[in-house]
Amino acid sequence: MEGKLTYFVSDVHLGLQVMDPEGREARFVAFLKKINDGNTDALYLLGDIWDFWYEWKYTVPKGYVRVLAALTDLMDAGVKVYFFQGNHDVWTYGYFEELGMTKLVQPSFVEIGGKTFCLGHGDALGRTDRSYLIMRRIFHSRITQWMFSNLLHPSVAMAIGRRWSRNNRLARRAQYVWKGKEEPLAVYAESILKERQVDYFIFGHLHVEARETLSTGAQLIILDSWIYRDNWFVF
Repeated sequence: MEGKLTYFVSDVHLGLQVMDPEGREARFVAFLKKINDGNTDALYLLGDIWDFWYEWKYTVPKGYVRVLAALTDLMDAGVKVYFFQGNHDVWTYGYFEELGMTKLVQPSFVEIGGKTFCLGHGDALGRTDRSYLIMRRIFHSRITQWMFSNLLHPSVAMAIGRRWSRNNRLARRAQYVWKGKEEPLAVYAESILKERQVDYFIFGHLHVEARETLSTGAQLIILDSWIYRDNWFVF
């Protein structure tokens, strides 16, 4: 809507038991309440909002009531909320849509304020490392998902998932080093620009804040995680 703002957020990692998880959730709720001011048109959640999310047909993870309530309040006020699955919260099967959110699949191209945006979580886009792509394929496999859903009690499944998630995150303590124009996401964005006009590329996933001006003048924006501080982009 003309004159209103659009917000982009990624990698809040709700539930990650490091660096004051309760405080991080409270900060995110405060942010959601702050933008519920009548001047917000849309909110894009670019993945990994939850550090580990897995839902069953009749069961979803407990907790996060204030986050879900704040998101619902936003939508009740007329704010459109869109979400992408990240590599930590890929296992969503309809619950967020029941709440009123709209699921998007990366890369999604959307028009906002007369500008074209290419959006997504960013994982796997431009990447060629075989081990990660194989792991991602396993996580997205319907067979793997069926086995996880039907052969494990939810309590056991959630314990396994949260332990994997926590160890996965803590294993990468070194700060990611942005590679500039050689960064896979930058190379990916340049390949898109050969086929269509895009004004902004916005991704997360890397846990680093970066901004790169591409060959056409388009902006590549990487959103940092919320583990250490609040972080968003507004247009």
